[in-house]
Amino acid sequence: MAFVTLLVQLVQKLHFATLLKPVPLSLLLLFLLILFKFIKGGNHNLPPCPPKLPIIGNLHQLGNLPHRSLRALSKKYGPLMLIHWGQTPTVIVSSADMAKEMMKTHDIIFSNRPKTTAADIFLYGCIDIAFSPYGEYWREIRRIGVHELLSPQRVQYFQFVRDEETADMINKLRRASLKGASVNLSEMLLTVTNDTVGRCVFGKKANEESKFGTISRRLTTQLQAFSFGDVFPALGWMDHLTGLIPGVKATFRALDAFFDEVIAEHRNLERPDDKSVAKDFVDILLQVQKDVTTKLELTQENLKAILLDMFVGGTDSTSTTMEWAMAELVKHPSTMKKAQEEVRRVVGKKLKVEASDINQMEYLKCVIKESLRLHAPAPLLVHRETSSSVKMGGYEIPAKTRVFANAWAIQRDPKLWDNPEEFIPERFYNNPVNFMGEDFHYIPFGAGRRGCPGTLFGVTSAEGVVANLLYWFDWKLPGDTVGEDLDMTETFGLTVFKKIPLYLVPVMYSA
Repeated sequence: MAFVTLLVQLVQKLHFATLLKPVPLSLLLLFLLILFKFIKGGNHNLPPCPPKLPIIGNLHQLGNLPHRSLRALSKKYGPLMLIHWGQTPTVIVSSADMAKEMMKTHDIIFSNRPKTTAADIFLYGCIDIAFSPYGEYWREIRRIGVHELLSPQRVQYFQFVRDEETADMINKLRRASLKGASVNLSEMLLTVTNDTVGRCVFGKKANEESKFGTISRRLTTQLQAFSFGDVFPALGWMDHLTGLIPGVKATFRALDAFFDEVIAEHRNLERPDDKSVAKDFVDILLQVQKDVTTKLELTQENLKAILLDMFVGGTDSTSTTMEWAMAELVKHPSTMKKAQEEVRRVVGKKLKVEASDINQMEYLKCVIKESLRLHAPAPLLVHRETSSSVKMGGYEIPAKTRVFANAWAIQRDPKLWDNPEEFIPERFYNNPVNFMGEDFHYIPFGAGRRGCPGTLFGVTSAEGVVANLLYWFDWKLPGDTVGEDLDMTETFGLTVFKKIPLYLVPVMYSA
């Protein structure tokens, strides 16, 4: 109480100064509140924490590649570690045992997801699947997402879209091959993914020439932009001064108008109320909206939030998976040869790689799994917030604490994986480990209630495109570069992708 009294006295004495120097005073008050919280919370048995600086906490220790920096810190401070993301207390989970305790033993407590400034605006107050709070509403919209949009039957239904977009990419590669030209494969993989997902979600390609292509590029940049409000809640007003919030709101208005236009077009088509003939996710959601047995009344905003979820969740992560898989294959020629031999043996002389063929490509599936182990698209994908206090690993974690599970660190743990830094697809031969979040030493798509619902859609797309690339072409690096010299430096964004795009020369294969 004495500290509170002192704080009040300081505010009274500095009242006039507030009018003259509002920013310095606000920073002083912020510092005093932080000190108060520190004194008040000093007796909790919190996880170990690296030394932090005033105001910024541990931000200076995260670097450009937080998943790597956090692993280095966890080696010193343990698999359950507390850091301060600015003024936001955040627990980092870096072992399979702690991940299991988090996402299985205490899964319900860890089933909330904190809102970010940009996501809150883009997703209509976070009424989507990814960010909405755990509860009845979330359970119902997730059910709609899993059963109506991302079920095995839906994934199979959209095979024709994947086939057509993949064939379009293969034709472009053929033309480049005839010229002996190198191609920016990273860019082509992003294009084929965006166009495939765009057609599945709202019936239109999302390429650079389209209206949505322009909006989506701004959206991707702004979703990963630094926000004062996310790490310094008391300084959220700074996001107005930096231009973040005005820019996000401008993009949101364009995005909102685009989705209104797309939904209106679909309503006017008056397709039969039969999900088996639905053409895309908009059709399916409009049919669900009409369904009187649906527990949840879907508003226009609900529809738009779910559609944006489906697009953002299905694009960068899938293209990044393919980019790293191809980079690793080029870097390891013997593995590339082995994968190509399997693909070409299974497909034979057919003019098309079929979905049934891919089910027989055991080694290809191992390649994709191993690539996801080494290069989880979003290594800090498991981003949660505790709904109540919980005891985990012998420590107390307060309510409203943010928690990240570092999949990148867990999937390279030498206690769990032999030669963890090496690309060895054979490790998955006769190995029951899968993508479904049941094995906590392998969580490229998360686990528990908040595990990624689009895993099957993404993996199916990646396997199909990579199989086609290996079937139709041999691959070499431009000039005199050899695979061993390929730069594998990462860049951290919505996903972790190659810093230097993957340029390769496609060479038409002839049996």
